[in-house]
Amino acid sequence: MFTGIITDIGTVQALEHRGDLRARIGTGYDTAGIDIGASICCDGICLTAVALGAGWFDVDISAETVSKTNIGDWVEGGRINLERSLKVGDELGGHIVSGHVDGVADLIGMAEEGDSTRLTFRAPDALARFIAPKGSVALNGTSLTVNDVKGAEFGINVIPHTKEVTTWGDVAVGDRINLEIDTLARYVARLQEWSA
Repeated sequence: MFTGIITDIGTVQALEHRGDLRARIGTGYDTAGIDIGASICCDGICLTAVALGAGWFDVDISAETVSKTNIGDWVEGGRINLERSLKVGDELGGHIVSGHVDGVADLIGMAEEGDSTRLTFRAPDALARFIAPKGSVALNGTSLTVNDVKGAEFGINVIPHTKEVTTWGDVAVGDRINLEIDTLARYVARLQEWSA
């Protein structure tokens, strides 16, 4: 479990195709405090640390995960949002994020609004019904509030602080973004199906 509050920006140091994809992620985390098998949210994807060294950790990524996320767009030297898993007693500053990406949204618009940046996304049609104004989504692992929804398109605003401490300052129209819908929205929709 995660909160969607990014605590480090990692760097993809290496990508190696084996039976699965292995990625080496450079990090500012003290890796002496990370156990092999620990879950780390990497651009919104819950991945398992399988090897560790000073300033880096390795993760193995299955073909299924590659097919459902934007990992296929990762390049060596690319920056990704990181978050360690939630511990009992930690502040829940965002919302409950599982790290199980539901699909990939396309960034289709950017506009400056005061000091913040308005970003517009197109969600996959099958996920659009789960996105509601003033609801939460996790985009590349970041907990964000939805401002408006029009069909499969939705908008959020990113404040300067968020752009500084995440990779949101690096994005461009056309980017593919990992999308995790709010768990509560998923269960409400499922209950409505059962009651219909």
